[in-house]
Amino acid sequence: MVYRKTYTLTISALASLPTLAQAESIQTLPTLYVDAQQTANIRPVTTYESPVSNLDFEPRVDLQSRNMAEAQGDVTIRGGIFENTGFRVGSATLIDPQTGHYFAELPIAPEMLTRPNILTGADNALYGFNSTVGTIAYDWSQIADAGSLTVGGGDHGLNLQRIHHGFTGQLGESEEWNWGVEAEVSRSESDGTIQFGDHDFDRTTGRVQILGPNSQTDFFAGYQAKFFGWPNMYTPYGNETENLKTRLFILNHQQSYAENSSWEITASHRMHSDEYSLDAFGGISLTHETKVSSIALSGRHSYGKEIALNYTLQSTADSISSSSLEEGPFTTRSYTKVTLLPEYSIVCDKIHSLIFRFGASFDDTNRDSSVLSPIFDLTWLTEQADGDVKSIYFSYGQTSQVPGYTAIGGSETTGLFRSNHDLGREKTQNLEIGTKIMRRDWSIEAAVFYRWDDNLVDWTFAGTSAREANPVDIETFGFELIASKRWDSIETIASYTFLDKDEDYGNDTIDASFYALNYANHRFTLGAIWRPCEILEVRIDNEWRENEDNALRKSSDFALFTHFGLSIYPTQEKSLEIFFAIDNAWDDDFEDVPGTPGRGDQYSAGVTFSW
Repeated sequence: MVYRKTYTLTISALASLPTLAQAESIQTLPTLYVDAQQTANIRPVTTYESPVSNLDFEPRVDLQSRNMAEAQGDVTIRGGIFENTGFRVGSATLIDPQTGHYFAELPIAPEMLTRPNILTGADNALYGFNSTVGTIAYDWSQIADAGSLTVGGGDHGLNLQRIHHGFTGQLGESEEWNWGVEAEVSRSESDGTIQFGDHDFDRTTGRVQILGPNSQTDFFAGYQAKFFGWPNMYTPYGNETENLKTRLFILNHQQSYAENSSWEITASHRMHSDEYSLDAFGGISLTHETKVSSIALSGRHSYGKEIALNYTLQSTADSISSSSLEEGPFTTRSYTKVTLLPEYSIVCDKIHSLIFRFGASFDDTNRDSSVLSPIFDLTWLTEQADGDVKSIYFSYGQTSQVPGYTAIGGSETTGLFRSNHDLGREKTQNLEIGTKIMRRDWSIEAAVFYRWDDNLVDWTFAGTSAREANPVDIETFGFELIASKRWDSIETIASYTFLDKDEDYGNDTIDASFYALNYANHRFTLGAIWRPCEILEVRIDNEWRENEDNALRKSSDFALFTHFGLSIYPTQEKSLEIFFAIDNAWDDDFEDVPGTPGRGDQYSAGVTFSW
């Protein structure tokens, strides 16, 4: 909350990075910064850009992919599992009621969104919805008169094409109101970095925007179709494929109406279908279709300089039609969450202030018990006249969520994925202390946290071929450190994360965990952007990790991943970018998900023409 205004300004500028990489002003932006972009590379190597691209190098995020992040990527935060992470667009968290494996299926062009803000602790308790550990939050960007065309290819039969364009104009006779129209079409295909790892993707998106002096209204429609395969993707039985289709419609309005006061409302409808096949050459086939409608409101109302009210409200209704997940107690559910978080500021002098927030959230569904969850944080803030900022905070927050239909809707005794109809509401408590220092050319952020997860739904292995949904109580201790530094031609960001868990399944027959105990004890990331001259730019992201031992993992518990990108901007044609990129440069075979083969190395090259 303290840095919201600074963050919004930064990410609005960053939204134009792909098409304005040679603009002189870009050279002075804090690209790699604690509160801005936290990965060096923006463009992925294996397909077209999506909202989850390069999140695997984000300091707070652990992306556990099958095939690649844009195919099927489980996004986890601070050692949680994929269903503990929410994806928020505008004011609404967009869920998939079948399984968190599909939370990241957002058919939205990245240019239409700001860079993500990773919400944890008290901020996740305030803004999150049915996501107990963290939320990846996106805002809608402002449409610009700009466009780009990208054509590329690489080894393993990779080829991709992408076109994006935006128009803007004055609305009527008013000089304060503007309209915008934006559209994008992308596609890619390849044979995959390992055998039976092929993919065929396409996405079409568009939006209309009305921009006023104190408001922004966006109507968005998007469609994405994805076919991909991977051996042992979810089971130990060989070649598996998924055929996904996602349709998304969003109406969003932002309004500011007084000093430090604003509100935002989001209405969304998402339809997602999945056809899963156990063997690419014929075998078990499962089909699912989910529909989710949501309306959400969030805002901040200021009562002068000392008192404010932060609030969120979301109501969601879902349904599922499935060939295998209709054996549970229900196939429809409605959710409601209301959060009120009053804020009190005590100004001590010209540069020091104390900010206190205390409130609660109420979560309820028509199928599960309700819960009231307290939220509290205390921040000591120092703001210098030259823009330097330092804060120290202490926070406590409780969050809650309910399990998806894959965990509660299938058979309890047969099949490869066995549900548990008795699973109930999950509760998480998070206690942490941290600090943040932001200077013109460097920044640092550190946090120590302790989290209690009660009745967390995990998928486990217990001597049979099936994966079973079981509750677990876990206590997690964590430490994270993120630092960035900028020189004249080089920007860097580095991070270190430590995690340790103490789990209790209440069942001694469980042999291994696929998700809750699949985490890195130690994880380092290092990203850098080097601009040695006007026509050349080098971007590199690195991750080294040591994972907790897991009986199902066939690879080493250690991994080193490097993503390298080189861009050339010819002096004769500055709107042209020639790029070359490598993913998994060391061809590390680390299994992100235990028992599922890791990805191979991928090389790609292409051109982008911007206007």
